[in-house]
Amino acid sequence: MKSFRGKTLSWTTADGTVELALHREPCNEIGSATLTELEFFAAALETLKKDAQSVIICSTRSEGFCAGADLRELYQRSQPLPVEKRVPELRGFLERIHRVMNTLDAAPFTTIAAVHGVVFGGGFELALICDLIVADKMARFCFPELRLGLIPGFGGIPRLKRDLGNAVVRDLLLTGRSINAAKAQSVGLVSQIAAEGDALRVARATAAQANKFDRDTAVAAKRFLKPIPHEELRQEIDIFCELFSRPAVEAGLRKFVESTDALPYLP
Repeated sequence: MKSFRGKTLSWTTADGTVELALHREPCNEIGSATLTELEFFAAALETLKKDAQSVIICSTRSEGFCAGADLRELYQRSQPLPVEKRVPELRGFLERIHRVMNTLDAAPFTTIAAVHGVVFGGGFELALICDLIVADKMARFCFPELRLGLIPGFGGIPRLKRDLGNAVVRDLLLTGRSINAAKAQSVGLVSQIAAEGDALRVARATAAQANKFDRDTAVAAKRFLKPIPHEELRQEIDIFCELFSRPAVEAGLRKFVESTDALPYLP
């Protein structure tokens, strides 16, 4: 399937590149609907590689790339369940999204995240699975999970450790502060900064350059340069589930859900 349009995302294939565009209101929050369509995309990769060598992940939402997990859905789905069933339900969701993230991380394509605006939480983690990140100069990166008494749960800690020095990782995780595109490039997170509104164009040019070279060589290099930290990813799920059962997390999620702020995920 060269193209697809769903409720939360779509993709098209042209000139050797697949463009996966997120378009869920308000800012591409990742819940069950997005996960299902990401799973569909992951399953389509085997077919897509016949016509493409690169993948670009981008957003059509003006607010940004992705604000992270759908915390309202997470809270609402967990509340009707007795406490002893909340964690197994959550673990099942996390294991599904980790399978998708790992598939995309190891996909036999050069993968490029073209990001702008909000790149927070699970959206940051989605960008981290890509081989390259091209950032609009107005993009901001953040892991705000500690405000809820949680850690990133979609693979963020192991992938950030894989790519960056520990000082940067600890600062992002333990302070919840956001960093801008210039800072992200200076620490090695972002490969290119684009003018405002220009990230997708730059990502397309980068994909065109990558497509000139032999796929098998690129895949071999990627496998060597970018190993998937499977054991640490499993540990992340365990820690997230352990923390999720705490009353402080339920209180934090309730406060988020009941917020009347237009963008409650902002620092």
